[in-house]
Amino acid sequence: MKLGFKGINRISATATVALTAGAVIAGSVFASTAQAATPPNPTITAKGGYVMNNGTAKSLFAKAADTRRSTGSTTKIMTAKVVLSQKNLNLDSKVTIQKAYSDYIVSKGASSARLIVGDKVTVRQLLYGLMLPSGCDAAYALADKFGSGTTRAARVKSFIGKMNAQAKSLGLKNTHFDSFDGIGNGSNYSTPRDLTKIASSAMKHSTFRTVVKTKSTKQKVTTKSGGYRYMSWSNTNTMLSSYSGAIGVKTGSGPTAKYCLVFAATRNGKTVIGTVLASTSAANRTADMKKIMDYSFKK
Repeated sequence: MKLGFKGINRISATATVALTAGAVIAGSVFASTAQAATPPNPTITAKGGYVMNNGTAKSLFAKAADTRRSTGSTTKIMTAKVVLSQKNLNLDSKVTIQKAYSDYIVSKGASSARLIVGDKVTVRQLLYGLMLPSGCDAAYALADKFGSGTTRAARVKSFIGKMNAQAKSLGLKNTHFDSFDGIGNGSNYSTPRDLTKIASSAMKHSTFRTVVKTKSTKQKVTTKSGGYRYMSWSNTNTMLSSYSGAIGVKTGSGPTAKYCLVFAATRNGKTVIGTVLASTSAANRTADMKKIMDYSFKK
């Protein structure tokens, strides 16, 4: 069949439309692919960082994730974990605050829950004093309570041994504790990856989750004379107020550790958990956390 010029023009026009439509579709595919691409790794001031999906344990961000560093008070996550792992734990059992605990705070210039000698404080309250104001006196009291031995020194040594046993049971190769609070004696260290795993394990305890997401608390404790007083503690972890979906976990700082933060947040049913170690300031560790959390939620 022969076609006139009009027929040929109609076919050419149809082909042109088809090609143009195909180009538009292809362009749309490329555009959507570009939009869906994972954003570039964020740059952080911290010397080390790590984030994982808490549900799948999939790594989402890493920077020097396996380099050993001082951990400051993020050590107290393991302190709490050891306490909560005790068999037949009674969170309402009472601990009498000893002078040794307050003397320790003074001698070390350490962060304090302001516990008062002679007061009777429950284990649950000590966990709040440990994790919110980062009380080294609360850490000492817990180590003394849950370590084994006839002397305080022996009990503390035993408790630190339990901390290391927990790390070993989690399969951590780059973590070692030589203190109950992070005020190390030369060999208290972990890594961003290991600390994240410790925190993830601790978050399996409902009491731990409740404590570390608490912004502030007022606790009624029994005094030496049998009366009572109220202890008020605020959480040093400001991300609970500044980051959407934040559920914990713990700040840390020190001359060697610099500024550290172990953090967790949940958005749209996805929980991510991570660590930054040796950031240059409190403001920068928060900025570092926000960068890598935002990045991790997009992955």
